[in-house]
Amino acid sequence: MRKINRRDFLKAAGILAAASALTACGGSDSSSAAAGSGAAETAASLPAINEIKLGEDFQDVTADIKILTNRTDIVDTVYAGYAEQFHQLYPNITVTYEALTDYEESLTLRIMTGEWGDICFIPTSVSKADLASYFVPLGDMDTLEPIYNFIGDKAFDGKVYGIANGGNADGVAYNKRVWQEAGITEAPATPDEFLDDLQTIKDNTDAIPLYTNFAAGWTMGAWDAYIFGSATGDPEFHNNMPHMASPFADRGDGTGPYAVYYTLYEAVARGLIEDDPMSTDWESSKGRINSGEIATMVLGSWAVQQFKDAGPNPDDISYMPFPITVDGKRYAGAGGNYSYGINNKVSSDNQIAAMLYVKWLLDESSIFIDEGCIPARKDGEMPAFLADFAGVELVSNNPPPEGEEDLFDQVNLQSEVGINNDDYPECALLEAALTGSQTLDEIMAERDAAWNSAQEILGVEVTM
Repeated sequence: MRKINRRDFLKAAGILAAASALTACGGSDSSSAAAGSGAAETAASLPAINEIKLGEDFQDVTADIKILTNRTDIVDTVYAGYAEQFHQLYPNITVTYEALTDYEESLTLRIMTGEWGDICFIPTSVSKADLASYFVPLGDMDTLEPIYNFIGDKAFDGKVYGIANGGNADGVAYNKRVWQEAGITEAPATPDEFLDDLQTIKDNTDAIPLYTNFAAGWTMGAWDAYIFGSATGDPEFHNNMPHMASPFADRGDGTGPYAVYYTLYEAVARGLIEDDPMSTDWESSKGRINSGEIATMVLGSWAVQQFKDAGPNPDDISYMPFPITVDGKRYAGAGGNYSYGINNKVSSDNQIAAMLYVKWLLDESSIFIDEGCIPARKDGEMPAFLADFAGVELVSNNPPPEGEEDLFDQVNLQSEVGINNDDYPECALLEAALTGSQTLDEIMAERDAAWNSAQEILGVEVTM
């Protein structure tokens, strides 16, 4: 493959733009439509991310690009170091980071303007059907799928608009010293065993058995990730859910979405969490689990390295599968972290520079080792923490069938159930468990009813 440079890129883009101008003279009545068309043409002329040769292609590009991140804790240290390393490879490209404390809320508002920067972690509020409205296509699904993990998360109509910043396995982070001091010698395999262990920790130690991080909001929404592969062992469950009559109903065997929410509800109702959920603090909780003040947190494996780095006791932090067993077998959902997306409203040079930096992060940086997560590339080395998952099968959601790429998003949005987005329905569940205002069965029945209503409004066939 020949080396690509800025002149080649602009030549191709110029031809497309000229063709567009002729079309516009023939009858366009909107300058904004022309601008939107130009953005699409620029994106169309970009090379696919897999075609770029780092250190060779686009050495003549000059740009200052900004990347938005939720990592307020390392933005000025680790991430600044990545930007400096990349600058040595591309001296004419300067990368700066902006960290947002309320990432989802802030970016959801800013992204509508198009003036938020060049690269971001795509917020969960952007549906698959809307990806092309905001982000540059990075390549075809069929081409990139053999190279990168989890690309189906941000793909639509055969195009990939975001590639995950690595991935994680769904499980439970815990301070193994605290668990051992409580007298627990085996990891729990069911929700009730887990709840019994939390009670044992409460009875025999001074640690908070389960810390919810309620005040952060997104930490409550993290529970949603467990209702798919971890709770069912079925890679098609996510695709089937829009067609299910009662996805939230109690299966009676300690599996499925109900079992996940049962675990949270009962932990709250039994007083096995922090005394005042409203006063929780995410950043300080990292040091508290490292010191043993907190025993357990239900978060993806991405959190493990942060907990290890937060204090003098990294060896006390461990990770176990979520306590659900399906027909005698343990599963752990595996999915992508936030996905890198490139703003399709910025200049052509900035789009090129952004793609170069994203490719460098995914292919050459040490980010996945530093953060202890599953690498973006399928040929990357798996993290050491998965050694604790011996005998546990990792399950990723299968890509949706053709024609149903955004069906889950549609039903989820129409129902207002709010799975895996910034609605955080678990906050209401926790409040109900605290006050006794609703039983879990009542909450799950309401979700099923809302799900059914959305299916009817959208004309979705219920087959399961």
